Amino acid sequence: MGAKTHWESVYTAKALEVVSWYRPHLDTSLALIERAALNHSAAIIDVGGGASTLADDLVRRGYANVTVLDLSETALRAAKERLGTASAQIQWLTADVCEADLPLDRYDIWHDRAVFHFLTLPEQRAAYVARAAVSLKKTGHLIVSTFGPEGPTRCSGLDTAHYDAAALEAEFGSEFRLVDNQAEWHTTPAGGKQQFLYCLFERV
Repeated sequence: MGAKTHWESVYTAKALEVVSWYRPHLDTSLALIERAALNHSAAIIDVGGGASTLADDLVRRGYANVTVLDLSETALRAAKERLGTASAQIQWLTADVCEADLPLDRYDIWHDRAVFHFLTLPEQRAAYVARAAVSLKKTGHLIVSTFGPEGPTRCSGLDTAHYDAAALEAEFGSEFRLVDNQAEWHTTPAGGKQQFLYCLFERV
């Protein structure tokens, strides 16, 4: 089963509110975005945003240049329906981030919560990092949240990687400088605990 087929089946079989990574609001992500954004005109891409409420909250806070990328059309459709007419304020991209043809020097902020840790092959991670480096402006910021050292090794039926800050910094190489990191324990809708690591990088 390919990645697209897998995630379409996940979003078709489960309501948004019961998938393990669901949070009503991504407060840590929002705080990091507000820290990194110079103003509300910052160009933000939410990679693997799917049906997340991050786009809703960014629009409500006045951000006017938001893109959501996900390979699941089902997830993006759910987000659009939830946003209603406000969905017209967002650019929606249906693509695999490892294969997406992203514009050069387009974004001020790249945000990813819970995509990178599904990239278990070195070539997948290299493709991801290359696209982030190409599409982020110089001095732009990269916010990546993965499973931390005590995070699960499987999620949604797939193997996952887990990282500490040094390991994640090594994946992104010399074009990104680690600015800050923090761990967070996420409570899943089923009551389980998952450790997430949030890292803020600057494009250099």
